[in-house]
Amino acid sequence: MAQLDTLDICVLAVLLIGTVAYFTKGSLWGVVKDPYASSFTPVGAGKEGKTRNIVEKMEESSKNCVVFYGSQTGTAEDYASRLAKEGKSRFGLETMVADLEDYDYDNLDTLAKDKVVIFVLATYGEGEPTDNAVEFYEFFTSDDVSFSSASDPPLGNLNYVAFGLGNNTYEHYNSMVRKVSARLDGLGAHRISAAGEGDDGAGTMEEDFLAWKDPMWSALAETLGLEEREAVYEPIFGITEREGLTKDSAEVYLGEPNKLHLEGTPKGPFNAHNPYIAPIVESKELFTVKDRNCLHMEIDVGGSNLTYQTGDHIAIWPTNSGKEADRFLNVTGLMSKRDDVITVKPLEPTAKVPFPTPTTYDAIIRYHIEICAPVSRQFVATIAPFAPNEKSKAEMTKLGSDKDYFHSRVSNHYFNIAQVLEEVGEGQKWTNIPFSAFLEGLVKIQPRYYSISSSSLVQKDKISITAVVESIRLAGRAHVLKGVTTNYLLALKQKQHGDPNPDPHGLTYDITGPRNRYDGVHVPVHVRHSNFKLPSDPTKPIIMIGPGTGVAPFRAFVQERAAQAKAGHQVGKTILFFGCRKASEDFLYAEEWEEYKQALGDNFSLVTAFSRDGPTKVYVQHRLTEHAKEINELLQEKAYFYVCGDASNMAREVNTVLGKILAEQRGISEAKAEEVVKNMRAANQYQEDVWS
Repeated sequence: MAQLDTLDICVLAVLLIGTVAYFTKGSLWGVVKDPYASSFTPVGAGKEGKTRNIVEKMEESSKNCVVFYGSQTGTAEDYASRLAKEGKSRFGLETMVADLEDYDYDNLDTLAKDKVVIFVLATYGEGEPTDNAVEFYEFFTSDDVSFSSASDPPLGNLNYVAFGLGNNTYEHYNSMVRKVSARLDGLGAHRISAAGEGDDGAGTMEEDFLAWKDPMWSALAETLGLEEREAVYEPIFGITEREGLTKDSAEVYLGEPNKLHLEGTPKGPFNAHNPYIAPIVESKELFTVKDRNCLHMEIDVGGSNLTYQTGDHIAIWPTNSGKEADRFLNVTGLMSKRDDVITVKPLEPTAKVPFPTPTTYDAIIRYHIEICAPVSRQFVATIAPFAPNEKSKAEMTKLGSDKDYFHSRVSNHYFNIAQVLEEVGEGQKWTNIPFSAFLEGLVKIQPRYYSISSSSLVQKDKISITAVVESIRLAGRAHVLKGVTTNYLLALKQKQHGDPNPDPHGLTYDITGPRNRYDGVHVPVHVRHSNFKLPSDPTKPIIMIGPGTGVAPFRAFVQERAAQAKAGHQVGKTILFFGCRKASEDFLYAEEWEEYKQALGDNFSLVTAFSRDGPTKVYVQHRLTEHAKEINELLQEKAYFYVCGDASNMAREVNTVLGKILAEQRGISEAKAEEVVKNMRAANQYQEDVWS
């Protein structure tokens, strides 16, 4: 055998290394990190390898505009994404979207003057920051806020604009954007244009946003010397079809939120990033009429390490109905490809895919995108160029540009995106719309929050919820408006009661979940803590106003006080004002109140208002007036006052009535009485858990 020279040995060594490398790629090296492998990380926890220095991040990725969002339901995040896209497509800005909880802010003073920061800030509850904005808010509102340099003023280099999302039925309307803007101005930041404020209470959020952003862009372009160009759609995400995979492949996500769920080994902590698949141990109908439904459900969280306190909220992670998923897939021409496997990847370094991949079109539509949400006029304008014909294109363009026309044809009918495409396309398939446009233009499906209707003192491992199933026939409209989550819960209740094919209000749901892991019957949940709490001293009197399902947290409050009384504790006066249509139809928990009365005796009073049982309609606010003397006396004893339910009408009227009661009973002016009510709110003596 001939002797090998040095060159031969080198060549053989390279070949050997190459062979080993080829066969070990993906197992020993070159492993693609699954960004959802650790998405169960608790809120606020650091993510390995990810910088919290926003200035450094912008420099690394060559960005000159960052859009921060503080979002609770996903709307602020959606607006932030839309602003980032528009800034890039219209003005050539190098934009990025950033979650407020992902970064620190003590170095914002070093951001260069040729860069701009946009804040999109939702106000949650009674003037509170959203969950992901707590640390940001605490930093900027602290008395001793400090930055990395000794500049004077500290933020003299910072250019910013801000938009707030609020609800005028709350006392602290848009307080987040107002307080943050005032603080930034006080620190020397340069506000390029007036802060915008969207009002969900008036139903004008979307139009408020659109009306704000155009003059904002003009002011920003003038400040930074930008030139507007014709906006052309540029995808943020790339879609790749995976021919080697099927929906049955083990690595394909079929709706699972992260890798541990995919592998069938979910573990805590369970939170807004990582749901617990909880068994529903009991479900029943509370109404006695056939055309309306109200559900009571008991959800078992034992063994999950999920804990709750009386007054907290439970989040239900919904799925879209099969009927609406089919409608979307059909009108977009994706029905035949529903089970095809795709990978979605960001086309720029700061974008984040909102769900794990590889996955299927069906899984994305069913589990991850709000396909049933109201349609944005801006999104209609974005997809107009992809219409199947010139007639449809002209109609979509008009809808996108004419606010009143859009309201009459779309908003007024509560159409979702697929219904708009059906209506405008007149049977044509919209196959030209890039799928990435839907991922960018439709928001990620969000958990829905429900006031917990059980006491943690009485049942710490079981959470009760009370929910009216939404199925609303609108006057003069062909279709029925159906709640996504409540009909999903109704399907689960039907399954639990023996129906093999649940079909609530003509809808179908994949209630067994991805790979049948929800069978049994289970629902994905997490718990959100609330400030809506009983006084720490159980002898304090409480006054509760909760018509309809607004009674949910008060069932928990009364349940807790009854348990305390049975245990021999002294309990203060507990008075509940409850309202519904008829005592024979929707008097929620009627029998239970009698049981609690036995435990609490004279310390419990239930005052009812049945609006349709008499010749005139009577509501809880009328009953409050009838009990004016007692209400005033209890408040003088430092009673806590609670309201839960509809924010736009009931809660506002209760606030007004209470002011009038105090004025009349105490012989003071209504202006002075209103001041007393405001002071009660400030002292947490007046608490609300309300919704629009």
